[in-house]
Amino acid sequence: MHTPPTQAVVLAGGQGSRLRPYTDDRPKPMVEIPGTGTPIIGHQLSWLAAEGVTDAVVSCGHLAEVLQHWLETAALPLRVTTVVEPEPLGRGGGLKYAAARLPHPDEPWYATNGDIWTRFSLREMAAFHAERDATATLALARPRIPWGAVETDTFGHITDFVESPPSPYLINAGVYVLSPAFTGLLPEVGDHERTTFPRLARERRLAGFPLPQGAYWRAIDTAKDLAEAAAELAAHRF
Repeated sequence: MHTPPTQAVVLAGGQGSRLRPYTDDRPKPMVEIPGTGTPIIGHQLSWLAAEGVTDAVVSCGHLAEVLQHWLETAALPLRVTTVVEPEPLGRGGGLKYAAARLPHPDEPWYATNGDIWTRFSLREMAAFHAERDATATLALARPRIPWGAVETDTFGHITDFVESPPSPYLINAGVYVLSPAFTGLLPEVGDHERTTFPRLARERRLAGFPLPQGAYWRAIDTAKDLAEAAAELAAHRF
């Protein structure tokens, strides 16, 4: 019988240089979505708790003390442990360092990037992961292209203009379901997206879970992303 994970790692150490001046005095996951009064990581932790997660390890880096103080004083819906890398370990090394603090190392776990604001069923993703007996499963999003697209016929006539169409490509959405064995495959230092993931893909042990139609997903990278997220929130599009 498949049981969804109850533990998660949130990677929240990014500097968020493209979000300045918001990130001059706080780490990127501590930036508030306008109109909510809650930082990005607060929305994430609420979502994880609603999906059955009881324990989260938050990996801090840039301005770690600001994030740690908020986590210590906020009324959170789950247990949270924080870790700070003793030195920069890279994304894969950081993930491995944080995973060492998970309460149940012999059970599967979720991981998410700290700048993602999304809503979809993690339980469905965990079931997808278990059905494929994958070592790791990535959520896949189809973001909208930020420009207007042009359609042409074979002769070269323009036939239509399409404003912000969906990308023809799926991208890594920054949310993962990971089997216990995955932790041992991570590098001590370095980027798992250039080492561990390609290796698992070659071995057909890496699965991709397309986000369900209509699921809300946004990476908060720039001030424009913040403004658009606030507008979408106001329009109840998520």
